[in-house]
Amino acid sequence: MSELYGYVGSIVRINLTESTFELIPTSKYVPKYIGGRTVCNRIFWDEVAPGTGAFDPENKLIYMTGPTGATGIPTGGRSVFTGISPNSYPEQYAWSGIGGFVGAELKFAGFDGFILEGKAPTHTRILIQDGTVQFLPADDLWGMLVHDTQDALEKIHGPKVQSIVIGPAGENLMRNATLTTSNDNVAAKSGFGAVFGSKNLKAISILGSGAVKPADIPRVFELRRRMGDPYMRKTPVVPETTHGMDGNMIPVEGGWGRGQVACSHGCNQHCNRLMMGIKSAFSDEKINQVEKCVGIFAYGYKEDCSWRPSQTYETPENHVLACKMLSCEPPEPGLDDPYFEDLMKPVRGDIVNFWKPDFDKGAVMMNMCNEYGIDKWDVIVWYFTWLSMAKQEGLLDDLDFGMEVDVENEEFVRYFLDMITYRRGKYGPIFAEGMARAIRTLGKEKYGDAIYHGRFSQELGGKRLDLPVSLETAWGHSYHWQGRGFEGTISKPGWLATSLELMTSTRDAQTIAHHHDKYTNFLQYKDDPCHSDLLLDAVVLDENKAEMKDSVMCCDWQSPDLWWPEMESVMYTAATGIPMTQEELNEAAERSRLLFRAIIIRNFGRDRDMEVNAIFPTMQYPDAHGETVTWEDWNDFVDLYYEKRGWDKATGWPTRETYEKYGLADVADELEKAGKLPQ
Repeated sequence: MSELYGYVGSIVRINLTESTFELIPTSKYVPKYIGGRTVCNRIFWDEVAPGTGAFDPENKLIYMTGPTGATGIPTGGRSVFTGISPNSYPEQYAWSGIGGFVGAELKFAGFDGFILEGKAPTHTRILIQDGTVQFLPADDLWGMLVHDTQDALEKIHGPKVQSIVIGPAGENLMRNATLTTSNDNVAAKSGFGAVFGSKNLKAISILGSGAVKPADIPRVFELRRRMGDPYMRKTPVVPETTHGMDGNMIPVEGGWGRGQVACSHGCNQHCNRLMMGIKSAFSDEKINQVEKCVGIFAYGYKEDCSWRPSQTYETPENHVLACKMLSCEPPEPGLDDPYFEDLMKPVRGDIVNFWKPDFDKGAVMMNMCNEYGIDKWDVIVWYFTWLSMAKQEGLLDDLDFGMEVDVENEEFVRYFLDMITYRRGKYGPIFAEGMARAIRTLGKEKYGDAIYHGRFSQELGGKRLDLPVSLETAWGHSYHWQGRGFEGTISKPGWLATSLELMTSTRDAQTIAHHHDKYTNFLQYKDDPCHSDLLLDAVVLDENKAEMKDSVMCCDWQSPDLWWPEMESVMYTAATGIPMTQEELNEAAERSRLLFRAIIIRNFGRDRDMEVNAIFPTMQYPDAHGETVTWEDWNDFVDLYYEKRGWDKATGWPTRETYEKYGLADVADELEKAGKLPQ
C-alpha cells in the first residue's frame, strides 16, 4: 500500500475524555476487512467489552467510509456508523448508513474513518482538518436546531465545510435521535444522535484539501455509464400540483417545486426528492427540504403502499430495485418477457385509516423531524400510527397529554414532537425513550397488544384484518416489508425472507437488504417457501450484498443486480487496484457477517431462543393476503437457514469450523472461553 488508491491510509482515534487523537493505519484492517461496516465490526469486536451500555463513555461510535468513496464511482459516497444502539430494544450493537458529502470530505482530510470514544467534560465540537483534530467549545451551539447549527458552522469555517450535527433530540438523549449532514441526509435507525449527546458532542466538522485517486479511471467512467442505466436522468425542478400516492393522493393548493438530488459525492442517481416552497414549522417563510421515501406518508396515510412483484422478483428483461418502482413508470409491454404481466400487476395496499391527507401538516411533521433531529421513520410509521390506532380504539382516555390527541391536527403534531424532544410533562420523558420502551412503561398488554379494527385488505375484497395498535416487530423496531403494517403487501415468501433477516439482526435490515430474487425461483417456492433452499439462497444473497454495500460502499438503489453479480467486485478493484473476485468479496461479506454475529452473541447474549421468540409473535397476525406461518414451519425455515450459514441449530451459534473457514480463529477462541461456542 505504498501508493494508495481508493483508501487514504489512516483511521483517527478521537478520545473525547482526554481531548487527544492518534492515527491507526488503515492497512491494519484492509483489504481483509474491505472497509466500511466490515472494518467497524472488527474494531468493535477488538475494543468494546460485554456489559457496555449505549450511553456509557466506553461505547465507541465507529465511522468508516468505503474504498469507492470520493472516487466518482456512483453511490460510493455513502458511509456508515456502528456502535451500541440506544434505539434497539434491548440495547445492542447496530449500524446506520448515511449519505451526504461528509464521507468524501473526510477522505480529502486524510482519514478513511474515525473512532469516537470517551465523553467530553463539557459541550464540545470537533474540527477535523487535513490530518489534525481540534476540540472546540460548543456551548454557543448547544440547543440550536439542526439547520441553524449547520449554518453557524459554515459561517465559522466557510461554505466548503461538511458537518455531522445533532439537534435538540440528540442533546436530550431521545433514543430516536439522528445524526444529520448535508442534503438532510441522516444516520437514523440506531439512534446514534443520542450517543453524540451522551458524549457531550454537538458536531463534527470536516475540511480537507487532499484528493482520492482511483486505480483505474477508465473503469470508473465505464461504471458511471453503466450503473444506474436506464434510470439516470436529467433533474430539473418541475412544478407539482399534487402529493402522495395511491389512496393518499391530495391536490396541493398553489403547488410546489420538485427536484431530484443525489445523496452523496460522485453519485449519478438522483433518488432523493427535493421539495421546494413548503411550509416551515418554525417561521412564516417557505422552505426547501429533502424528503426520503417514508416521507410521503407524513402527508397522508389512509392507504398502505401498493406493490408490484417486479419490486422483488426479476427477469432478465425486467429487473428494477424496490425503491425505483415508486418513482419510475413500469416499462411498456411488448418486451420479450413471458412473465411481464405477472411482474407488473399491482397489489393494492391495505386501507389502514391512520390519517387523511394534509399537505401542510405533513410538511410541518417532516420539518420538525429534520430540525429536531428525529428519525422520521419512527415518527411516521410508529409514533403517529400508534396515536391514531390507540385513539380510535379508546385506549388513550386515561392518558392526559396536556392536549387532545388528534393526529389530523397540525398543532397536535407540533405539540407532541416538541414534548418528546424536550422531555416535557409527564409523558415526554416516557416517549423520548422510544416507542418500544414507552409501551412497556405504560403497559404492553393494553397499549401494545390491543387490537386495531380499522385495517381492511383490498386484495381480499375489503375483509377486515386485525392488527395490534403498535406496529412493533422485533428488537424495538417497526414493520418494514414484514407483510403487515408499513409496506405490508409483499407476498409470503418475501415477508418470510425479510423477517428472517430482521430476526438475525438488531434493527430494521430492510434499509440496506431489500429482498431480491429471480422470478423463476419464486415460481418454484411460492407454494412451500418455508422448506425452500432457493429462498434461503436469496436471503443469504440479501445479507451478503448488504455487507458489501456497507463496506465497498454502494447503495440499495443500485445493488444487488442479479444479472450483474460482479458489480461490487468491479467497483472495488477499479477504486483500489487490488484484484478482488466476486467470490473473494463474498468471503469478505461472510467474514463481516460472522463478526457481527460474534459481537451480538458475546456482548448481548444472542441465541436461537431469543431470536425466534422475538420475531415469531408478529407473524401470527394476517398479512394483506390473509396468510400467517405456523410455529413448526417457521422453525423448519430457521433450521435450514442456520445449517446453510454453518451455525448450530440448537443455539444459533456459528461453529468453530465456520469461524476458521473465514479466518476468524481468534474469534472462535474467545467465544469458546466465554462458553459461547457450540460443542
